[in-house]
Amino acid sequence: MNNHNRFERSGPLTELTSYPQWAQDMVADCESAKQGVVNHEMWDLMRAASLDPVSTANFMMGIWPVIERFPAYMALSLLKTRFGRSPGDNLARRWLVRNIRVEQNHAEYWLNWAEGAGVERDAVLHGRAPHGTGTLASWCEEICTNGSLAASIAATNYAVEGATGEWSQKVFESKTYADSFPSQVRVGSLRWLQLHAAYDDTHPWEALEIVCTLMGTAPSAEEVAHVGDCIKRSYVSMRISMDRCIETQHEFEVISEAAA
Repeated sequence: MNNHNRFERSGPLTELTSYPQWAQDMVADCESAKQGVVNHEMWDLMRAASLDPVSTANFMMGIWPVIERFPAYMALSLLKTRFGRSPGDNLARRWLVRNIRVEQNHAEYWLNWAEGAGVERDAVLHGRAPHGTGTLASWCEEICTNGSLAASIAATNYAVEGATGEWSQKVFESKTYADSFPSQVRVGSLRWLQLHAAYDDTHPWEALEIVCTLMGTAPSAEEVAHVGDCIKRSYVSMRISMDRCIETQHEFEVISEAAA
């Protein structure tokens, strides 16, 4: 990348118009896939406190590998950086080092959420999750191990964290869901959701800034298409994982209707 094509953000961090046109177009192109995650029926069931116990266990166990490994995904991205090689490398290195530490307690908070929701810690740590719920974990591992620095940050820190912030907010705002937890454990059980609810979360925007700084103002169409495909694959992997978690909900409804 030559200096003429170097990207330096001048507008507000959280406004899409602050980023190159190629990035704006890419985000728009990925939006429908993102909405498949943010508007998934899983969150409506949670908000209404009507997600059945088996689906709840599927969710807590099936998504646990992503929660537990997320700092490792970031560490794999960190291994791709070289200080002084480019402004994007420097920005990514500083951000990843700082935020890997932020992630350290999130696994514990997830286990607290699971326990509050009636799923034993031992089941999350050692149980066998339903086939297909590991789709997202497998993809994150693959792209962070083998992908470019821009692609791995786009797929995980931009796409996964961004969509998670939005669905977490929807669930956390539900008083019905909060009241479904015993009062003595409610605050601790909801801590993971509270931390991820995207009221003012800047992480996905910071990740987008890193991606744009790495790729510049005029990357090739092939490079943009590849990063966009990686973002979409993260969204699709999230949706597939959620679909697999709640299949038992639909089976339960069919059995209930037949019994009636």
